[in-house]
Amino acid sequence: MATAAGDVRIGRYRQGMQILLIRHGLPDRVDPTGHAAADPDLTAIGREQAQRAIAAVDGLDVSSIVSSPMARAMQTGEPLAAHLGLEIGTDPDLAEYDSGLSAYIPIHEAKTAAPETYQRILAGHLPEFVDAAAFSARVRVGMRRVIDTHEHHQTVAVFCHGGVINVWLQHLLGLDRPLVFPIDYVSMTRVLISRDGRTRVASVNETQHVRDLLVRH
Repeated sequence: MATAAGDVRIGRYRQGMQILLIRHGLPDRVDPTGHAAADPDLTAIGREQAQRAIAAVDGLDVSSIVSSPMARAMQTGEPLAAHLGLEIGTDPDLAEYDSGLSAYIPIHEAKTAAPETYQRILAGHLPEFVDAAAFSARVRVGMRRVIDTHEHHQTVAVFCHGGVINVWLQHLLGLDRPLVFPIDYVSMTRVLISRDGRTRVASVNETQHVRDLLVRH
């Protein structure tokens, strides 16, 4: 397993499904509008990061791409989809916990813009406005759908969010907090699922393909 401090690459898992969880690239900040839900696009750096997803999955035989419906996730998946000639499927249950808010602050800006929320996230907890149980249940439904709608031998790239990845890992690993792992922009986390349904987390937060473009917080 790998964290932000050290990456691991393993060979192709040939006896079951491989889920590649790829976080979106760096998005724009959206200040409160008072009405519409914020759905920011990627920044120029974010789009450059998104191109690196192609190198991240090189040799892993990706046969399907699924994304959160949020713009920053979809836009991150587009370069890989174009490279592989695949369509991007979407699943609303893979949207981030902040999907209904009218503002969006990238996490590296939250340290000064929203310090209480930032400290809460740093301590491994979701923001207070999030119904943690409901969010986790929604993500589990979405990931179950990804698994159930693909063949046992396929490799599926799932473009989503740091919170989504963390709460699914919490479920798979039986962790006591939802936000345990640092999940960098366009990092890759690999989950292997055997034919009999056993699940193994093979790596977390692989960043070697994007390390020079990381935005630390």
